[in-house]
Amino acid sequence: MCAGLADTLTVCDTKPRLAAAYAEELKHVTASIQLEVDINSRDQDEKVSGADIILISAGEPRAPGVKMSRRDLSIQNARIVRYVSEATARRNPDAKYIVITNPVDAMAMVCKKYTRAGFVISAGTNLESLRFRSKLAQTFEVHHSEVEGWVGGEHGDAAIPLWSTTKIRNSPADEYANSVHMKLPKDEVATYVKSVSKFVVDIIGGTEYGPAASFRDITRAITKNTNEILSVAVPLTFEGIPEPVFVGAPTRLGRSVVSSLYDSLSLVEKEALGDAAKTIFQTYQTAIQNLEQC
Repeated sequence: MCAGLADTLTVCDTKPRLAAAYAEELKHVTASIQLEVDINSRDQDEKVSGADIILISAGEPRAPGVKMSRRDLSIQNARIVRYVSEATARRNPDAKYIVITNPVDAMAMVCKKYTRAGFVISAGTNLESLRFRSKLAQTFEVHHSEVEGWVGGEHGDAAIPLWSTTKIRNSPADEYANSVHMKLPKDEVATYVKSVSKFVVDIIGGTEYGPAASFRDITRAITKNTNEILSVAVPLTFEGIPEPVFVGAPTRLGRSVVSSLYDSLSLVEKEALGDAAKTIFQTYQTAIQNLEQC
């Protein structure tokens, strides 16, 4: 909203009056920064209609202080994503779906199955890519704008830094490190990317600002048709997996998914993304099997 990406914003939550309370707060923000945005609230997903973009965020979060991965949320959150998908699909036939409920990649597959929408993506590893570039900028004491690079795979334990895409001050990361007489700390950076969210969750109770920036960037790419490269998850086909899997990869994104940069990755990176796809598909299958038994 503050980025000027919507002229109408509808907040929806099934907890009575919760969406209405948030809507009131958002109206106060529009008054502060003089935005002309219509703010609506709904207590029923079925009442959301005519949306251009639907962000599915509903779901159980990871618990602070508990050793659990995003995959552990798949069964209960699949029920929620299925409900939201089925409830919104009929009255929002042209909506583009962005899934941010964890585990986002498997949940995007659930959303695709139950909406049959033409445009479904998950936030993928876009947030990991922000964390990746942040860590590299800090390590080499350069500005964030001087770091390029993406993370692929699963939003979670199977996230993979894509070093073939990484540049610092327009030089490949390893070459730049050599030029300043430093070692490129690949293992340290990879560990940071995968573990920093647990640190934040344990201390604050949940990640907020980083995800919000990531979702804003994705929404901006679609609404403004920027065709910029973001590491969202789109359906990719892998040998040995019977259906396309939503896997994070650098993707040129606008009002449509223009192209994935998957083919330009190194062989090792492609193999790692294939391993991540197997994990995501297994999580999805477990969730679907549970849904069909209910």
